[in-house]
Amino acid sequence: MSETPDRERPVCESLEELRGLIGDCQRCQLARTRTNLVFGVGDPRARLMFIGEAPGRNEDLQGEPFVGAAGKLLDELLASIGLARSEVYIANVLKCRPPGNRDPLPEEMEQCTPFLEEQVRLIDPEVIATLGNFATRHVLKTQAGITRLRGRLFRVDGRKVVPIYHPAAALYDRTKQDVLYADFQRLKAVLDSFDETGRAAQQPSEDSGHTPGDAAGETGVEQPTLF
Repeated sequence: MSETPDRERPVCESLEELRGLIGDCQRCQLARTRTNLVFGVGDPRARLMFIGEAPGRNEDLQGEPFVGAAGKLLDELLASIGLARSEVYIANVLKCRPPGNRDPLPEEMEQCTPFLEEQVRLIDPEVIATLGNFATRHVLKTQAGITRLRGRLFRVDGRKVVPIYHPAAALYDRTKQDVLYADFQRLKAVLDSFDETGRAAQQPSEDSGHTPGDAAGETGVEQPTLF
């Protein structure tokens, strides 16, 4: 993965202010091909934040992340652990759809990443779930693939990060559905590892047998810095 160059991050008081700052973004070439900018949706104080790669066709048309078949599956996965979409926050690394759903380009990342950074700062989630290869590699700064990283627990800037298959992967490969449901159960266990005050409980991770954060060393991604 190409490293995103350092760039000054906007500092806002709220998600609404950040959305206003982004405006009708023309900062990169994706402005010429998108239908709608897809900012993000959900609880602005969510404990759990999902980060995907970029909007797809349905998201581009509707201006909301994770709609269509993948969004329906995500809603079902959330319901399986007692959560609704309104209780989490969902965003992407990029706010605009790359043509043909191609991978984001470095210059697009350079322009867009500061906005995701600010979303994370404002929401201040306890847990981040990265969905799919690109988002996981970007957040953990690793070349390791999602198949290797899913089911493990990482700590990034004091937050727990749980890599998970993208729901769209299960639409193309039904064998991944059971894996996704199992990963969401692990995600619930991570959320439950915080006590009522929001502090991390001192208990081992179910999937690795390590205390939270220790799994990072297993993949060579040792306490990476978020973005």
